[in-house]
Amino acid sequence: MLFRQMKYFTAVVDCNSFTEAAEQCYISQSAISQQIRSLEKELGVELIHREKRKFSLTPAGEYFYSQSKGILDEVETIRKETIRIGQDDESELRIGYLRGYSGQELYQAVAEFSQLYPETAISIVNGTHEELYDLLRFGGVDLILSDQRRAFSEQYANYQLLQCDCYAEISVRNPASQQEVIEVDSLKRTPCILIASKEQQNTEKDYFQNTLGFGGTFLFAENLEEGRLMVAGNRGFLPIESVGTLPPPGAAVRRLPIVQNGRKLQRNYCVFWRKEQTNYYIEEFAQMLRKLLHDK
Repeated sequence: MLFRQMKYFTAVVDCNSFTEAAEQCYISQSAISQQIRSLEKELGVELIHREKRKFSLTPAGEYFYSQSKGILDEVETIRKETIRIGQDDESELRIGYLRGYSGQELYQAVAEFSQLYPETAISIVNGTHEELYDLLRFGGVDLILSDQRRAFSEQYANYQLLQCDCYAEISVRNPASQQEVIEVDSLKRTPCILIASKEQQNTEKDYFQNTLGFGGTFLFAENLEEGRLMVAGNRGFLPIESVGTLPPPGAAVRRLPIVQNGRKLQRNYCVFWRKEQTNYYIEEFAQMLRKLLHDK
């Protein structure tokens, strides 16, 4: 009982609200209040000083909170490590990421994960959004780092990383590169370079044209390096998202924020995996990547 009461008590303090803590713990407000009072009765001290609709922690409450947080964190660590040790068959982590991704945090996450879990082999593939979705759907990878293009599905864990700004990498020889930001409509006069295999070119074009509002001519590159060489040769602009720390664009290229009707164009990036295949390693890698992206 004490362990459960610890969870309820720390939830109340963290939320600064009995109502929100009750919702978080999936019990009624009256039940969580009763549990806190039972805890105080069992300890023989007041932990929370209640005053009308507000409350504050007593010195005993402050101590109990700090100690409880430490114990609960340690228990969670024990739980995860126990699951990891018990999953001996999970010796490989297969990761898919977008072919146009260029942030550094994915590589950092792979390096840190390999150092922590050397017993787990990592294999990595890249592809377009649709290629990655098919790989995940048919068991070719365990998780994917990708943009959100459709409504979240209940079959998948949709672990949101961040909402990132969209940029256009464009040659300095293009007059539009002298602006501070660039409107989607003004980009229609410059060919749009997309990173896609031949099989996925029409799908990528359809998304950028009909969903994001990009128009004009479309050119295609097999990989990010080829696309950036095309930009340097002033053949068009390359749309890119600021998912993490991007490498500098180079002296011949400018990177401008893309705006639509005066507002920054943004995309939602997530890690996806099938819920039925959830395991310790997948969750650990996703959390590691998210932390690196938010700490950048």
